[in-house]
Amino acid sequence: MDRRENQSSEGETARILVEFLEVAINSIVFLKGVYPSGAFERRRYMNVVVQRARHTQLRDYIHSTVSTLLPFIQKGLVERVAVIFFNADCIPVERFVFKLVVNQSYGSKLEEADLEFSLRSFLIKLSVSESLTKALPRDCRWEIIAYFRSLPQASMSKDAELWTPTDTRQWQQPPILIPIKSMSSEPLCLQLYLEHPSSSEPKP
Repeated sequence: MDRRENQSSEGETARILVEFLEVAINSIVFLKGVYPSGAFERRRYMNVVVQRARHTQLRDYIHSTVSTLLPFIQKGLVERVAVIFFNADCIPVERFVFKLVVNQSYGSKLEEADLEFSLRSFLIKLSVSESLTKALPRDCRWEIIAYFRSLPQASMSKDAELWTPTDTRQWQQPPILIPIKSMSSEPLCLQLYLEHPSSSEPKP
């Protein structure tokens, strides 16, 4: 495989992953009941029934945020993507974390059907994972945060200018991890897990 074919395979993997993340984040927000169920509509993706935001601003926020990650995922800069829910004091109460590794040197033709089959199992598992999650407090808010292995240079891409360092408060103690689903294959390794504050976490 020549360099051009290898880059094409990397790009296709990243594109499928970004599309999957957009659908999964819609599913997470629906699962948590942050908005009335009527704010979502049923769609079919990868032959799985999923929920998609009806509200234009909500749908565009998720789409634009995840889409700007594409060039950084292609470069292997993104380590984790998290959906974080906060209480009224802006303290995290729950995180859904996607930990990802895209093999930059994968040298075979991407079997898109195989990759989609693996990602579909995440959506199925996510749809029945409500019992693993915590009830959210009133007046909660949420946001999407990306964790980079190294900071992208603004000169590399206009997309880099859209991402700014976060001032999100962090837990002082290691969180409790609850695995939801994982896959380890070529060219993508992906883990989805929950993080909850430890019982020893200082109270505000």
